[in-house]
Amino acid sequence: MRILHLSTRLIVGGSQENTLLSCRGAADAGHQVGLAFGPIYGPEGSLLNEARSDARVECIEIDALTREVSPLADLRGHRQVRRLIRSWKPDVVHTHSSKAGILGRAAAWHEGVACIVHTIHGLAFHPRESSWRNWIYARAERWAARRCHAIVSVADAMTVQALAARIGEPSQYTTIRSGIDVDALLAEGTTRARIRAELGIDEGDIVFGTFARLAEHKGHDDLIDALTPLLASRDGPPMRLLWVGDGWWRARLGERLRGSSIANRVILTGLVEPSRIGTLLAATDVVIHPSYREGLPRAVVQGLLAGKPAIAYDIDGAREVCVPGETGILVNPGDLDGLRRGAKWMIAHPHERRAMGARGNERFRTEFDWRVMSQRLLALYSRILASSGRAVE
Repeated sequence: MRILHLSTRLIVGGSQENTLLSCRGAADAGHQVGLAFGPIYGPEGSLLNEARSDARVECIEIDALTREVSPLADLRGHRQVRRLIRSWKPDVVHTHSSKAGILGRAAAWHEGVACIVHTIHGLAFHPRESSWRNWIYARAERWAARRCHAIVSVADAMTVQALAARIGEPSQYTTIRSGIDVDALLAEGTTRARIRAELGIDEGDIVFGTFARLAEHKGHDDLIDALTPLLASRDGPPMRLLWVGDGWWRARLGERLRGSSIANRVILTGLVEPSRIGTLLAATDVVIHPSYREGLPRAVVQGLLAGKPAIAYDIDGAREVCVPGETGILVNPGDLDGLRRGAKWMIAHPHERRAMGARGNERFRTEFDWRVMSQRLLALYSRILASSGRAVE
């Protein structure tokens, strides 16, 4: 098969990591793989070097494929994708993210591609977005759903929400978990003491790690507001926050912390290579992820695979991995008291929190293995091509 993946930006993020692993799995299986993407910019980092490190994957930049809504640029982007499809002649076009998903599906449909697949990593419309933007996003997704053969959801919740918004037909949907290279994630799992020393964390500190862009909807302000009393307290074991990631809100969040009573209790690593996530997870005791918008929180899954329990907001697909009482604690979005109670419980129950992390590792190790994801995607492509009468080896 000739498989062309299309993503809006190759920044450091779960959707992009999923896409690179999808490319790698297809190349391992002997297929020809292309990866098209728009310009990469901003403080979130880039996965371009990682993408280019696999010579089996042809990387193609589409300069008009931008994240911002721009009718003229979007029309130009649509034309560029159509030209790429005509020259590359893929059997499969697989789109990721909202902008690439809409433009890419439209272009592939116009060019008569036999297998068009879109993955929902997270829906563009959500309760914290303006009503008019949600209306536009929902209508665009309905239109694009009629121009693809299958829609992959990374969480069952994405299917439920999309169908409730009248996007596509039930028969189009299948859930395939976003793959993680579990072996690579856990390769540095024995470095807890060393990495804590490098970060200035005492062994007796209880560390709550947040692995997310410093950006809107990720909940960093909620952590400051909810956990300041615990971070500043002299009662019980010392508590630290470890924030891994960078983003447009770094300066503002840093300003909030400077001069506060908890400035020395919060560690900001800045942008790190994805390969270091496992090492930093080893330094934590709990993953805390109060994000207001996620398809399925990849950071929570990574934490559980590393044996760390989770506290997360009960949104989208979070409860499919942060199972209350089993692998973590769910909190209603914006419930600062709930965040604080969850953190206090984790501090007070060390044996129970370790058991939660161990259950998470056991429960999700196979389900989120990137090779399982790849096999399921390739099987999906083959079924669609066979049904079209254009089966390709």
